[in-house]
Amino acid sequence: MVNIPEYYAGKNVLITGATGFMGKVLLEKLLRSCPDVRSAYVMVRPKAGQSPQARIEDMVSCKLFEKLQDEQPDFAQKIVPVHGDLTQPELGLSQEDQNTLAENIHIIFHCAATIRFNEPLKDAMQLNVLATQKMLALGRKMKQLEIFIHVSTAYANCDRELIEEVIYPPPVDYRKLIDTLEWMDDDLVAVMTPKLIKERPNTYTFTKALAEYLIQQEAGDLNIAIVRPSIVGASWKEPFPGWIDNFNGPSGIFIAAGKGILRTMRASNNAVADLVPVDVVINATLSAAWFSGSQKHHRPKNIPVYNCTTGGINPFYWGKLYHVISTFKRNPLEQAVRRPNVNLTSNHLINQYWIAVSHKAPAFMYDLYLRMIGKEPRMMKTISRLHKAMMVLEYFTSHSWVWHTDNMTMLMTHMSPEDKRVFNFDVRQLHWAEYMESYCMGTKKYVLNEELSGLPAARKHLNKLRNIRYTFNTVLVVLIWRIFIARSQMARNIWYFVVSMCFKFLSYFRASSTMR
Repeated sequence: MVNIPEYYAGKNVLITGATGFMGKVLLEKLLRSCPDVRSAYVMVRPKAGQSPQARIEDMVSCKLFEKLQDEQPDFAQKIVPVHGDLTQPELGLSQEDQNTLAENIHIIFHCAATIRFNEPLKDAMQLNVLATQKMLALGRKMKQLEIFIHVSTAYANCDRELIEEVIYPPPVDYRKLIDTLEWMDDDLVAVMTPKLIKERPNTYTFTKALAEYLIQQEAGDLNIAIVRPSIVGASWKEPFPGWIDNFNGPSGIFIAAGKGILRTMRASNNAVADLVPVDVVINATLSAAWFSGSQKHHRPKNIPVYNCTTGGINPFYWGKLYHVISTFKRNPLEQAVRRPNVNLTSNHLINQYWIAVSHKAPAFMYDLYLRMIGKEPRMMKTISRLHKAMMVLEYFTSHSWVWHTDNMTMLMTHMSPEDKRVFNFDVRQLHWAEYMESYCMGTKKYVLNEELSGLPAARKHLNKLRNIRYTFNTVLVVLIWRIFIARSQMARNIWYFVVSMCFKFLSYFRASSTMR
C-alpha cells in the first residue's frame, strides 16, 4: 500500500459541510499534509447574500489556514466551490456541476449535517437522512469514485450501553418515516417525535442512526466507510493547539464557567466525558479513506465503521472539570461576572437548589442593579438560555458508554511510521491537563477574540470580584448573626459561651507559655 499523501496525490476530493467546524479542519489538513492532491471540490450554498465563492474566500482567510498559507501560498487555487444545497432536489446542483463531479471525483467526504440536538424532526430528517440518500445517488453517478466516507456520531446508538463498530437496525423503517413525514403537519410531528425516537434523547442521534442504516441498505456497489466521532473539541496539535471557532458542546460550557455564569451542573463525577480533539477525528477520517480506498478491489463484506472515541483508551471524566476552572482562574476571561467555580451534582433536587441560589438569585439582583442605573436587564435571559442548553446536555453528562475501537486499532497497525506521525490519532498520547488548558485558552483567543495582552486587567478584575464576594459574605454572616442574637435568648447564650471558651483557651495558653 502507498502511504497516505501518495494515495491522495492527483485525486479530486468532494467535501460537504466544509464551512462547518470539522469540514474546515478536514480541508486544511488535506491540503497541507497531502500537497499533491489535485483539487478539493467544496459544496457550499449561498448564505446571507454571500455567494459560495465569497464564503470560501472568507473561510480560508481565518486563523486556521495561516500555516497552510505560509507553506503553500497558492493553496486556494485547489479549492473549487460548487453551488449546492442539501435540502434541494438533486442537491441543488446544476447539470453542468453534476457532470463535472461525475467525471472527476475520486473521494467523497460527507460531513454536512445539522448538529442541533433539538432540531424539529422534519428538518433533522431532511439534513441528516435525505441529504445522505441524495449524496449516495450522486456517488453512484461518479465514474472514478474510490471511497465514500460518511461522518456520523458515536452517539447514534446511545440507547445501548455497549456500542460496537457495526451498523445497528433503527427502531423504525426509514422509508416509511420519510413517506409519513411528507403529509404530516408540524404540530403532529412534534407530538409523535418522542414516541418515534424512544430511548434516544434527541432527533440528532435518532436521524444519524437512520442515516447509517440507510447507507447500509442503499450502498449498492459503492465503497463506503463510516467514521463515528464522539464529542468533538478543540484541536490538540494541528495546525496549532486549541483552535476552536464555536460555542457548541463543551465550548459553551467552558466559556460559561470561565465567565462565572455557570455555577452548577448536573453531571456524574464518574461519567466519562468522551471528548475527542478535532484534529484526531480528521486524521482518522483521512486515514480511513486511504485504507478503504486502497482496498477497493478487496472490499470487506460489511461496511467498516470506526468509533473515534477516547473513553475506552484514555478516559476523561466530567469530575475533572476543575482543570477548566483552574485554567480560567490563572488566565481569566475578560469582564467575568463572578469568579469561576462550578458545583457538579448528579442529584436533580440538589441541582435545582444550586440553580436557584447560584444562578437565578444573583441574576435577579444583577438585573435589578441594571434597571436602577437605567440599563436593559439581560442576565435572567442569559441564565434561561444557559439552562435550556444544559438540559439538552444532561443526558450526556450523566451517562457513560463503552465503545469498541478495534477498527481504529487495526487502521493504525496498517499505517507506516511516517503516516502515524503526520496523521496521528493515537489518543493514548493525549495529556488531558495540557489539552484542557489549551482548549480553554483557545475559547478565549479564537471564540471570544480576547487578546492575551488583556490578561493583567482581567486578573485585576477577578481579584476585585473575589474581594467583593468576601466582603458581601462577611457582612451577610454578621447581619444574620446579629438578627439571631437580637431575637433569640438561646443564640445569645451560645454566643456568650463561645466567647468565654475562647477567652479561657487564650488564658490557658498564656499561662502555659509563662510556665515554660
